[in-house]
Amino acid sequence: MTHEVVVVGGGIGGLTVSALLAARGVDVCLLERQSRPGGCVAGFEKFGYTFDPGVGLYPLWQAGEIHDQVFSELPVAAPEVFPANPAYFVRLPDQSQVSITANTEQFEAALVATFPECADRALAFYQEGAVLSEVLRNALRRVPNLHAASSMKQIYALLPGIASAGRIIKARNHKTLDHLDGTSIRFRRFIDAQLQLLAQSTSKKCDYLFSSLVLNIPRRGNFSIRGGAPALAETLADSIKASGGRIRFNTPALRIAYDATGQAIGVDLLSGERVSASKAIVSNLTLWDTYGKLIGLNHTPSEIRKSVNNLRTWGVYLLYLGMGEAAAGRIPSNHVLSLTDWEPPSQHDAEMSQFMFAAAPAEDPRAPEGKRAVTVLTFSDVDQWFSYQATEEQNEERDQSVLGLCWQRLHQAMPELGGDIEVIDTASPRSIYDLTRRKLGMVGGLGRTPELEPNIMDFQTSLPNVFRVGDTTPLGGGIAPVTHAARLLANRLTG
Repeated sequence: MTHEVVVVGGGIGGLTVSALLAARGVDVCLLERQSRPGGCVAGFEKFGYTFDPGVGLYPLWQAGEIHDQVFSELPVAAPEVFPANPAYFVRLPDQSQVSITANTEQFEAALVATFPECADRALAFYQEGAVLSEVLRNALRRVPNLHAASSMKQIYALLPGIASAGRIIKARNHKTLDHLDGTSIRFRRFIDAQLQLLAQSTSKKCDYLFSSLVLNIPRRGNFSIRGGAPALAETLADSIKASGGRIRFNTPALRIAYDATGQAIGVDLLSGERVSASKAIVSNLTLWDTYGKLIGLNHTPSEIRKSVNNLRTWGVYLLYLGMGEAAAGRIPSNHVLSLTDWEPPSQHDAEMSQFMFAAAPAEDPRAPEGKRAVTVLTFSDVDQWFSYQATEEQNEERDQSVLGLCWQRLHQAMPELGGDIEVIDTASPRSIYDLTRRKLGMVGGLGRTPELEPNIMDFQTSLPNVFRVGDTTPLGGGIAPVTHAARLLANRLTG
């Protein structure tokens, strides 16, 4: 069977680009190995609970922002969203906490109270970042593909914020740490914990302009989606079908098919069937899996192969919990980013020093009566879950050991939970790999550093008619960046 565009992978990126292409009249077919849409954000259901595997932070749903832009083209209504302010609390090891709120006066007062040892520098860091974030957001509205635009187009995009353009140009190769002079280790760890969650990086490595965006966007308005990210995935799948596109679930792809000249002509399935593409093939797989599995090493240039092999990101260990309403009334927010250890001054240990607590909102508990679904996310080094000779029993023992440690850290950091919370299930990099086949179960995107090679991060692969979309493309992980990237790719394919 032949289609104009074949999309491999039904994560948010693949679903969004497919929905937009189908709405624009393109003959598109999406291939997904699982039985439902969403990829690594597909919901997990057990004992009457429905868990969102993400952290439940969904910015940019206001009028004119990226999700509104996408759904204005689609034949289906967007899922219901409702404001979530504050976006989250950051709780520190001494039990002090900062509300990441849209109320600037409250936010700055909390910074001063929490970090008196460097209050002026802390305020200056956020105030400067807020200005740059706003200029960059406006620039992205004028030139959506700002990261890949020519110098002239970048200048055009920055013109309305010309007073700050010089600072942006000067800071293009800066790391966040370059702008934290005069701040305390406590404040730096406060920033590190957020950057680890939002950008899979730390102040020592993270691109400064990117950190300005990710640290300030949640303060401009955060939302909850009824049903979480899985509901968004289902809605996009409905849109594809309503526009005449095709989705084939339970259909694992094997590799790209080539003609005698080396041109990509379609996708071979594990079943032996070939799905041909007359215009383009889009991979919603990770960077590693796009080149290592789909395109294949024989069709990957050696310099790209070397660069891809050198890249690494985190996995996550998830606790799926059931929380009683009594505990929900005692916590400061549905979302709490907990920093559990100040650590040595030279490093931030994401695996042992932080976790994200994300409870379903009262308006959408996703749980049996009187309960709420909770996802706790901790970062995990993926290699420990893929020992070559590990047995299933050894993997289970490792899971139980990690669960016990996480459970202890959770109650130490959030004692107000008391006994009104229970474990329903867990997910590890190993189980995420088994479900999604993402390499080593790595999720959430690549840490943004100034050294990242543009050709590796681009939508365009080494093949002229094969493209990438998802959380390892230029704009990073998270629903909003992935959606923005998918819209850019749809524009490119229909432009």
